Amino acid sequence: MKSTFRATSNIALVKYWGKRDAQLNLPANGSISVTMDEQLKTETTVEFSSKYKQDEVTLGERKLEGSERHRVVEQLDILRHKAGNKEYARIVTENAFPSAAGMASSASGYAALTLAASHALGLKMGVRELSVISRRGSGSACRSLFGGFVEWHRGERDDGSDSLAEPLSPAAHWKSLRNVIAIVKKDPKRILTRPGMNRTVLTSTLYQRRLQSISIILQRVRKALEEKNRAELFELVMRDSNSMHACMLDSYPPLFYMNEHSHKVIETVHALNDAYGEAVAGYTFDAGPNAHVFTEDKRVSTIRKMLSEISGVENVMVCKVGNGPVELKQHLF
Repeated sequence: MKSTFRATSNIALVKYWGKRDAQLNLPANGSISVTMDEQLKTETTVEFSSKYKQDEVTLGERKLEGSERHRVVEQLDILRHKAGNKEYARIVTENAFPSAAGMASSASGYAALTLAASHALGLKMGVRELSVISRRGSGSACRSLFGGFVEWHRGERDDGSDSLAEPLSPAAHWKSLRNVIAIVKKDPKRILTRPGMNRTVLTSTLYQRRLQSISIILQRVRKALEEKNRAELFELVMRDSNSMHACMLDSYPPLFYMNEHSHKVIETVHALNDAYGEAVAGYTFDAGPNAHVFTEDKRVSTIRKMLSEISGVENVMVCKVGNGPVELKQHLF
């Protein structure tokens, strides 16, 4: 009745922003992501036992309460119902990177939680069903159940049974791809992702135009990944990130997830690409100020130096494409 899993964050190349069903966490559009290596890892231990009188949830040194704890308990309840088990659980989670700062900590967190809890309960489920369940906790978590390059399908069914993630290609498909991360702010964001999405869906006049074009973008990104077409991929990734953040700014009141340092990264990447005469790097921003600059390994040293010289950049990390979740033998408690 005890299990520990490690999962890693994924960074969307084509973004998911907005829901068609908030209760079931169904996206308004499909998305494509790349799973990161263990520098962006979450490790979670779950134990079910009659000795616990309520669910105990700890993230790092902090005991979760309120809405944060409620989301975790809801996820456990789905799995407990499937297992026919009513025992409470103790959950301990450790993140190797900042939470709620635009680095997809909820994706790795809920992927690790779903895997550890289902395993501890003795559930024998396929990865498709686990993908659907992990989506309920955090939409992007369904993509972190896989390594390499992953597509999350929007789905059409009202019950969400066809809204799941599937792998496009393994990490080995594009070994030279790198994500150079410029960490410009470690504090949690002021407006969390869920209320931010809701505000955009309800108030942005640009949002519907974004949805109308997303299927073409997904098709082009799939092809660019398959062909390892660097210049095409990087331009598409930047355009999609710009599109999403334009919808955020068009929301009312506007949503500011990027800051002045983020904008400087954007200017610097475009200046670099202009100097080379082609797209040798492509930035993308989730709902936070930290920049993810995709490039190939031969350009990493140049881009790392370039980002580290930008005022406000506190740290620079370089991630490879990751292989996905693993079960750990050593528990966190």
